[in-house]
Amino acid sequence: VQLQASGGGLVQAGASLTLSCATSGRIFSRSATGWFRQAPGKEREFVAVISRGGGTTFYADSVKGRFTISRDNDKNTVTLQLNSLKPEDTAVYYCAAKRVILTDTPTTPERFEFWGQGTQVTVSS
Repeated sequence: VQLQASGGGLVQAGASLTLSCATSGRIFSRSATGWFRQAPGKEREFVAVISRGGGTTFYADSVKGRFTISRDNDKNTVTLQLNSLKPEDTAVYYCAAKRVILTDTPTTPERFEFWGQGTQVTVSS
């Protein structure tokens, strides 16, 4: 599975962005897909994950209520809607995928098999 993240940019606090993760490979519909982010000098952290069917989602407490993850298995894409952005959301955002059974929704980076190249999100105050 190849993943291509896009949609990052420079915005002001309170603005919105939509990140997209385009994938190739027939196993996408059998994979849970997640978003992680990494700020300079910090470890990669979990942001959100969606089950392979789209019925189950989990979010980091820091983004809950502001970010929304969704997927379109017909188009092999996963979207992360970022609303009410804060300067502390500034990071490189990565999408990742893992082949799973049923509604498994991993939240730790070491459990994911495939990674995109990342897209930069910068939020100014």
